[in-house]
This record gives sequence, structure tokens and C-alpha cells, in this order.
Amino acid sequence: MAAPITAAATARPKIMLYVDTISPFAYTAYYILRHDAAFKECDVTYVPVFLGGLMHKCGNVAPIKIKNKDKWIGRERLRWAKAFNVPMSTDLPPDFPAMTLPITRALSALAPLAGQGGDQTRLIQALDVLYAKYWVDCVPTHRPEVLREVLGEVFGAAEAERLLASAAAEGKQLLVENTERAFADGAFGLPWMTCTSASGQKEGFWGVDHFGQMAQFLELDLGKSALEQGQAGWKSVL
Repeated sequence: MAAPITAAATARPKIMLYVDTISPFAYTAYYILRHDAAFKECDVTYVPVFLGGLMHKCGNVAPIKIKNKDKWIGRERLRWAKAFNVPMSTDLPPDFPAMTLPITRALSALAPLAGQGGDQTRLIQALDVLYAKYWVDCVPTHRPEVLREVLGEVFGAAEAERLLASAAAEGKQLLVENTERAFADGAFGLPWMTCTSASGQKEGFWGVDHFGQMAQFLELDLGKSALEQGQAGWKSVL
């Protein structure tokens, strides 16, 4: 008789990525996790938060408000996007940095609370489109009429209206709880990844530049994705 399969033997590495569409680095991290084969063995959960609220809780200052860093951060987003082959407009989106509360509330209404699992198919559908619209096409998705139109493209007009109504009600509270969870997990900015290894160890990582450390902590086999394909992003973080 074969030995029973234990929970430890079947455990997969887990990554919880906190996201807000206003952050180009959260977008870059999201795109990598969605498309890079290095993470195919991981269970990835995406959690919408309000970056402005998170940074306020930490007493953190947005890079764009810091002299000299505002110019450097603009170049940095393009460097990392190029390194990991992430589509990214060289121009900033309109009104940047824009208020994303309507977006993040709608996204929160699509997702279960952080850490509760559940099907994220609809959340991922929305994130794929909203990120591409904002950071590739420079569409002002934060404007109510544009957000309604984009959600209509993804889910249909009737469902978009229902989602926006839900965002103004339960989505508002879910976003608060998600942002509180990110803060409790140690986040002070985005992208923040809360990771759990196959052996159950937990650690937090901040920034695309720490993807190498995150991959090592999770004991991922980078293989062709990282080295044999010569991807510059992986070479710069390993």
C-alpha cells in the first residue's frame, strides 16, 4: 500500500501580492507573476489595497514628491519594465498620480478578503485590462466614466453597473480591511509580496529588485526562465 500523501509533500509556495493600479512597480510585479514561468509552481493571490492609505499609515512619502527622486523613479520604472519585458509606456498616464479609490474599491468587490482564498478569475480579468489600459495605453482609468467603460468591456455594461454599486458599498469596507492587512504584514509601499515557502516559513519582500531574494526564499527553480533565456531582469537580481 502506498504511503499517504502528507500536507507537507503537496504544499506549494505561496505569494500574496498587494496591488494598486497607480503603482508602476506593482504593475511590473503583477505582470511578472502572471507571465514568468519561474512562478508556475506557486499559488499567487492578488489583493487590492489603497496605496495612498497604506503610505499614510506608515508615514511614508510618495517618491514623486521627493526632489530628484521624482525624476529618478520615472527612469527606474522603465528600466525594470525593459529588464523583465513588461509592456510600459514611456509617457506617464494622465493626471498621474491619480486618485484610485474608485478602482481599488471595485477591485476589492471582485476579490475575497486577503488570506481567505477563493476564485480570483474575475479580479485577474479586471487587473489585466486596467493595468494595460493605464500603463501601456495611458487611458485615464481613474475617471468615473472611463472606469465604467473599461469594466463594461470586461464584464458587460449591466455587470459593470452592479460592480460599481457594490464598490461603493461593501467594496469600500473590503478595501479598508485589505489595506489594514497589508500594513499588518509589514508593507510600507508597493509592490509588497508576503510569501510562504513550501515548508511553511513566511517572509515579506518589497520591490521588483528583491524578486531574486524572493525566488531564493521560495526555493524556485528559475531554469530557462531566468538564465538560459538571458532575461536581463533576473540577471540583475540574482
